[in-house]
Amino acid sequence: MGTLGRAFYTVGFWIRETGQALDRLGSRLQGNYFFQEQLSRHRPLMNVFDKAPVVHRDAFVAPSASITGDVHVGHGSSIWYGCVLRGDVNNISIGSGTNIQDNTLVHVAKSNLSGKVLPTIIGDNVTVGHSAVLQGCTVEDEAFIGMGATLLDGVYIEKHAMVAAGALVRQNTRIPYGEVWGGNPARFLRKLTEDEMAFFSQSALNYSNLARAHAAENEKELDATEFEKLVRKKFARGDGEHDSVPNLSDDVLLDKSSKAS
Repeated sequence: MGTLGRAFYTVGFWIRETGQALDRLGSRLQGNYFFQEQLSRHRPLMNVFDKAPVVHRDAFVAPSASITGDVHVGHGSSIWYGCVLRGDVNNISIGSGTNIQDNTLVHVAKSNLSGKVLPTIIGDNVTVGHSAVLQGCTVEDEAFIGMGATLLDGVYIEKHAMVAAGALVRQNTRIPYGEVWGGNPARFLRKLTEDEMAFFSQSALNYSNLARAHAAENEKELDATEFEKLVRKKFARGDGEHDSVPNLSDDVLLDKSSKAS
């Protein structure tokens, strides 16, 4: 970073510090009402060591996810709630149409016992199940990582391979095309069928479509969300066993909002 860059960084730092101080002062003045606000100071995207995440405009990043540093997320991919992608000491690359499901951790390795520098590379149309851990590994296109699986440094998952839920894949293990591995430590279980391998791309497509619905909901303004809650509450009715709420489209809500104003 040059002299001019350091100057801009310093000015930006003090502006942000001033903003945070004003926010704390405003919170004190609000007293008990402060806790009623539906706001979050969490930042889904954050720079570190002058490295900034690059996320395609058509990708979905859940508001509670955290993407830090040298991370690239491709077209149509989705990073779900509670995920952490930390590209601080190396880089993380995620291809197109890939889904990283809730509470998954993706990290990298600056160095390990073998002295290798290991980024984490995840290809296109990959499904990574909930609460998986991926550390300095490579996952090729249309592979499937089950829920709670752990992939350690140097692991290489070939295309159309599958890691079963809860498996622990040891360092530098390579899982060949079309095989299922599972257990702790992970071992070969069986070959995948053609139908099973075809499902992997369908699974990725399903999650891409679902991500669009979540993205649309998250993009709504706070006022619009609160108005929708009021409308749904007004039209809800109890039927003895269940509460029935009409399926209100955006057009209906918009029409009611314009009439109310």
